[in-house]
Amino acid sequence: MKFFNKISLQTPESVELDFNLAGIGNRAYALIIDYIIWSLILIFVLIVGIFLSWQFVDIWSSFGGDSDKISLWIFSIQLLILFAIYVGYFVICETIWQGQTPGKRYVKIRVIRDDGRPIRLQQATLRALFRPVDDTLFIGMLLIVFSKKEKRLGDWVAGTIVIQEPKAVADIISTSETAKDLANYLLQEANISELLPEDFAVIRDYIQRSKSMTKQAKIELGEKLASEIKAIIGLKQTPEKVSAREFLEAVYIAYQQQSY
Repeated sequence: MKFFNKISLQTPESVELDFNLAGIGNRAYALIIDYIIWSLILIFVLIVGIFLSWQFVDIWSSFGGDSDKISLWIFSIQLLILFAIYVGYFVICETIWQGQTPGKRYVKIRVIRDDGRPIRLQQATLRALFRPVDDTLFIGMLLIVFSKKEKRLGDWVAGTIVIQEPKAVADIISTSETAKDLANYLLQEANISELLPEDFAVIRDYIQRSKSMTKQAKIELGEKLASEIKAIIGLKQTPEKVSAREFLEAVYIAYQQQSY
């Protein structure tokens, strides 16, 4: 019996990652939380907007202006603001939190791109713009239930999927003493918290599979991956005579230590 719908993605580094898709239940739960937060923001904006509108209409009327016309303009502007808040809530949260909103963060699910990378502003915007369509007549829910990759319309357009956030687990992986010493250095000098679970999964997969790689492939892939990880954690240089694999092992250890 399959309790979770799994999917395999291949990263630009040619590393294959396995994820559990979020499922309709988790996504609905997260959306309910987000709609509650969004509703509170909306109510506050409406109260402030109505108060300011009354004040402005009164001032406009005192100068002899047409109160009916200005009221219509104010109403139109308020609709645009409400739509901007509706779209902006999801765009801002998913961009800043790399695929998560408060609801998704609580439920521990995340939006990623089809290649396993974190989403950016473009993908978050496309998903948010198509959300009203997905919410109409439960179109999004039907697409999630009946599509293999559990995608709503916004996911298809943006090229994204929603997954259960991978957890850092204490795998039994052999690491060198050099890596263990370097891990302590990284916890102090680098921003390990910038690593996403997906990044950790790529590092773990490389370490596990490197033994079966050819020497040349192991070196090339290791150096490429190490360079990208250094940029993510803000590390300009590593101690001399540390190989790419040892560095990645150290990041692997440091990530787990700061996760518990």
